Amino acid sequence: MTTLDLPAQTAQAKQGEQRPSAGTRLKLPLAASLEHRRLQCYMMLMLVDTLMIGASMIGVAQAQYGAVPPSVLRQLGLLLPFYVIAALAFNAYSISALTSARFSRNRALVSLLTAFGMLIFVAFFAKISDQISRASTGASFVGCAVVLMLARTWIQPLIRKLCGPTAQNVLILDDGGLPVRIPHAWHIDTRQHRLVPNRNDPHMLDRLAMFMTNMDRVLVSCPPERHMEWAMVLKGANITGELIDQSVVAMGVLGARRVNDTGSLVVSAGPLGIRGRAAKRAMDLAIAGSAVLFLAPLLLSVALLVYLEDRGPVFFKQQRQGRNNRLFWIYKFRSMRVAQLDSAGARSASKDDDRITRIGRFIRRTSIDELPQLLNVLRGDMSIVGPRPHALGSLAGTKRFWEVDPRYNQRHSLKPGLTGLAQVRGFRGATDTEADLSGRLQADLEYLDGWTIWRDVQIMFATFTVLVHDRAF
Repeated sequence: MTTLDLPAQTAQAKQGEQRPSAGTRLKLPLAASLEHRRLQCYMMLMLVDTLMIGASMIGVAQAQYGAVPPSVLRQLGLLLPFYVIAALAFNAYSISALTSARFSRNRALVSLLTAFGMLIFVAFFAKISDQISRASTGASFVGCAVVLMLARTWIQPLIRKLCGPTAQNVLILDDGGLPVRIPHAWHIDTRQHRLVPNRNDPHMLDRLAMFMTNMDRVLVSCPPERHMEWAMVLKGANITGELIDQSVVAMGVLGARRVNDTGSLVVSAGPLGIRGRAAKRAMDLAIAGSAVLFLAPLLLSVALLVYLEDRGPVFFKQQRQGRNNRLFWIYKFRSMRVAQLDSAGARSASKDDDRITRIGRFIRRTSIDELPQLLNVLRGDMSIVGPRPHALGSLAGTKRFWEVDPRYNQRHSLKPGLTGLAQVRGFRGATDTEADLSGRLQADLEYLDGWTIWRDVQIMFATFTVLVHDRAF
């Protein structure tokens, strides 16, 4: 956790309207993540819903028949999955359901009605409708509805206690634009904290990322001439980013949001939801963990050969930019002489590069030098598949990568990968011209737009065909 001196009246407390006084120290991140708490509340709501529906139907059957007939249990077995499917479709498990008891009750009731409708539909086509009592079904629906409404009402204070009144962390960055005040949001004056949307400064992007950590939404209020700069920064921040623009209210722009009387344009959103990230992370851990165990003899042998050649360090460590524009240290087997290591990556390796050692030339050509990045995957800095992270000093011709194309930082909305779509398409090696960057950037952006778990699997298999290549210097 980072601590900063906070000037007077630069940040507003999350839970109230009191502003810190001069000398207050600001701790980063500003707030704890609410993502897992929301997920816990969704699971809790789902569990409570199913328990209430089950208890109601069994109670009604017990009251009517003095016992629970097998037909009621079969109906319950169909009704519960129908209800969960309908509830997911009607947003009964959503942020609005966490923050509004009325919305939560209404969506649960609609989902219950839909589930009973689906049950009757299936019974009709299965020709077992004669086994369903109209009186019992009607009484079960009323009982389930009453108990479900009461349960949703009673559980709301607990949800509010766990997730807060908005169930979201909202950050407002005031960069000299329209004054905006949203209850329960963090308000930061960028000028007093020396925060600027400088895409050419990785350290500034890292500093901005620290303020945005654990935020669900970030709104920037700035003059129109700085909209593009902030938009480009937010697009690479793996977060829902918005630019305050009062004209949105008048024009009714699609893809915009209205907060009270203030309009904002939605300019970015993380490419993966929580389920996608969970699936991708599970796959990363399974593959990287298994690979480290399976390849342990190879890793130890290469490490020994690297050390014996010149008695230098085994690993080469370099700072690169990852998801949310955060800097991290990437690990590779050292392939260059110690005295000629280029930690900034300003000079790309060439075919006859005199800096490369004998063992280094072999491990670079076979991509073995990249294997220590499995440790980065296990640490959570990287993924198996994703845009490859580039050295901060990398040049395309005479320009930094982010100077060639303003879309470059959008690559940082996902974790960087050991391999990616650009690599399997052959976009590897030195970037001697700006055109050398264009193809791989386009492939990376295509990967971001069309992510699926199956595409990751396809890229992994395709990677085996390009492990040995003539662009590895």
